[in-house]
Parts: sequence; C-alpha cells; structure tokens
Amino acid sequence: MILLKYKYARLFASVLTLAIISCSNPWDDRENNGHVNLNFNLTQAITNKAETSEFARLLVETGYDTILAASKTYTVFVPTNAAIDQIGDEILGDPEALKEFVGNHIALTAYSSERNEEETQIKMFSTKYLTFKGSTQIDDATIVTANQYAKNGVFHIIDKALTPKLNIWQYIKSQEGTSATSDYLLSLKDFNIYKSDSIAKVLSEENGAGYLADSLTNSYLKNVYNLNNEKNSYTLFLMEDDGYNEEVDKMKPYLIKPSDDAEIDSTGIYSQYFTLRDMAFHGKYELDELPSTLVSRFGVEVPIDKTQIVGEPIHLSNGIVYIMKRVDVPLAKRLLTTKIEGENNGQYFNFIRSRMFYRDRTDLSGLFFQDIYVQNPGSPQPWITYSAKDFYSTTYKVYWRAINDIQTNVFQQRLMIYGKSEIINDATFFSETIVLFPYMNVELDNYDEVFIGEFTLNEARDIDFISLVGANTSTNGNNSLTLDYLKFIPVLK
Repeated sequence: MILLKYKYARLFASVLTLAIISCSNPWDDRENNGHVNLNFNLTQAITNKAETSEFARLLVETGYDTILAASKTYTVFVPTNAAIDQIGDEILGDPEALKEFVGNHIALTAYSSERNEEETQIKMFSTKYLTFKGSTQIDDATIVTANQYAKNGVFHIIDKALTPKLNIWQYIKSQEGTSATSDYLLSLKDFNIYKSDSIAKVLSEENGAGYLADSLTNSYLKNVYNLNNEKNSYTLFLMEDDGYNEEVDKMKPYLIKPSDDAEIDSTGIYSQYFTLRDMAFHGKYELDELPSTLVSRFGVEVPIDKTQIVGEPIHLSNGIVYIMKRVDVPLAKRLLTTKIEGENNGQYFNFIRSRMFYRDRTDLSGLFFQDIYVQNPGSPQPWITYSAKDFYSTTYKVYWRAINDIQTNVFQQRLMIYGKSEIINDATFFSETIVLFPYMNVELDNYDEVFIGEFTLNEARDIDFISLVGANTSTNGNNSLTLDYLKFIPVLK
C-alpha cells in the first residue's frame, strides 16, 4: 500500500510539472526570448522602431510617453506610420480627442498574442473595451508584428489605428432630432416610468456624474439595459419612424394611462416604452449570428426579419445597432402573462408567522416546485398578500395552482384584488376594489391549474394588493391557505 501511494505521488508530481511547463507565460519567459528591447521601456522601444515613429510622436504629444516609462506593466497596440497617416484632423487637431485616441491603444497588464483564450476583453486607457481575438486580431485591426517585449511591457504593431468608437448610448445621442426612437429614449432622462426611477435619479445627481456608470440617470438605462456601459456588449434594434409608430399604436389600447397634465400623453409614453424595452438584448449578435427569434429580458419573443434591416449594421464600442424598417412583434407575444409564485408573498394577517410554511415539493410527474402553506392559523380569514407590476388595460383570465396534499379534508380560499389603500389610525383600509372572487374549494391532491374567473382593467397599472384569503372560520383544517402560483393571462381585444 505504501509503494502504491509512492507511485501515485510520483505520477502527480510529473503531471504537475508538465502542467507548469505547458502553461508558462511568454511574458514571464521574455528574458529567454532574446528580445533586444528588454533594456528599454515601452516609450523608448516604440521610438526605436522606424515604422512606428509617428505613434511615438503622439505618445509624447499626449503625455503617454511618461506613463509608458513608469514601472507598471503595459500592453500597447502600435499603429504603423501608414495607419496614422489615415487619421484626420478632427482627431489629430483636437487635444482631447487625440488623448482618447492614443489611450485607446494602451492597456494595463501584459497581453501576449500567445494565449489560451479565443477572445479576451481588454480595457484600454480610453475606458473602451476592445476584443483581442485569436492571436492576430485586436478589434478590427490585424497584428503584423507581435510580442515585442520591453522591460515594462509588450507592444504589438498593427495595420490599422484603433479609433475610439461611440458606444450605443452615445450613438443614440448622436441621432437626436433625426430619429423618433432616439428622441424618445433620451426623453426618459426627465420622464419616470416607475416611481423608483425618480429616487434613482436623485441618488445619481447626489453622487455625481458617472455614478454607477450612469445607469440611474435614465429610465431606460435603469430598467432595461445600461447601454452606456462599456464593459458589456448589447444588440439594439432601432426602427424607422413609420414602422416604430405602427408598433406603438398596436400597444396603445393595452396601455391606457390617464394623466393629470393635459399636455402629457401618458398612454403614448408608456406604449413607446413597452415597445422599445424589447428591442435591446444582452450580447453582440453579428449579422450572420442573428437567430430568427430573440427573447428579451422581459420574456417577449421577438421575431427578427433580416429583410427589414436597413443598410449595414452599426458596430459600436459596446455592441451593435441595426436600423430596421419595422420589428413586427405579434400582440400575443408582446402581452405577457403575469405569474406570481406563492412563496414570494408580501404581508400576512390574522395568524402568526410560525403557521406559514415554505415548501419544496414534487408533483405527480416528479417535477420539483415550491409553494406556501398556512396550516392551523387559529383564526378566521387568514390573509397573504402579493403585488405585481405592469398590468395592461384589458381583461384578464385568472388561474391558480393550489396543492392540498397534507390534509384529509377539502377547504376553501378566495382571491381578493384591491387597488388603492390608505392607513387610518395604523389600520389599512382599501379604498378601491378591483374584484372579489368567491370562495372556491381546494380539492385534495389536485395538481392542475384551476380557473378562478376574470376581471377587466380600464387602465394599465400596478396592483399592490392581490390577497389570498382563507375561510371565515376559526376551525383549524378548514381555514388553511395554499398556493403554488397565480396566473393572470391578458385577453387580446
């Protein structure tokens, strides 16, 4: 047994040695690579190359020569003189733009072209992220001479300058006044889709520009995706005005919103938001990668018809934008079912917390689910409350799945939906009743959805008080509550 352990130890040591050798870093081995620049810092090494003298001059002009003479480790992607000759005066003649331009070629830490990763996102001094693809491509430039080591880093000579691109949000800003979609998205800096947006914007102002990468300054950036974020990649579809307006008009009957200000078209504002929130997607989808359907972060299935794309895709620093004649999303896909899980409850009344159980269960097919069960509450009409956002102005069909599997008797419960409430003398009173469904039996071991009834909302809104209420009896066993989930299915008009 001792001999066996010894053999395994030798085998492990051999494998470990092999792994260390195979994973060695070219940067760590640079002293053994015979590079003539190892006695020079990066500024000096780049200056010594005749084919990169123009970029070396720009390093001095912008002050980056001093940075690249420091003791930290850097990577520089150095354009050839021919590549620099292609850069116009709008950059070369603008000190601020020039500094950003040069910084877009410099990164902290050494990145060799000999890497295990197929793609690496690199943060440049410009704050943009560039993709190092394979061993020869940085963004849309090709490396012509790789792995030129200096004593404080490495530089690669590239055939094309890495001019900083706008990000998606900056591109939207650049389209102000020429695109209805861009104008609307920018307007959400001042208009709050949700109450929480106004709080977030105040917080952003108090903490200064750039707080949380501007994600709180605009209702779209906050609630959909922060398209100003350079670190992540996104795909955005922007429609031409006619197609966009047609999609918005489809939503208006379902997003009726009264306004106290006659000059504010709340229905139009919310219809635009619920149209455009499904036009942004996480990740960059190149044209040949676009699937026939994309699912938005809100669960809407969006058909992608490539024949509707206008012009070439717009490649930006944090993703890609497609201009579309129209993105036609069927209302059956756009109007989402609201599903509330039983275990995600809010307040509870008329019983103590120890009578409420969150359960992990399996159904008759062996599928796992979670639910809530109130057993032996000891008082009549125990309540559990729920809330949900973004109900449409339409009729809803309501279902529940409620599992009565630990009692031997059938009990009853009901659903009561209230709108507004007010607190008087520390007691909550409901001043708006939406619908009070009758008591219904919760049958033994029924795992099917049960239709509860339907109700109609005349305006789109949030609902804060969706209440599951037990029987009006103090007899335990007859006043239980149980809920796997509620479903509210919108009806097309």
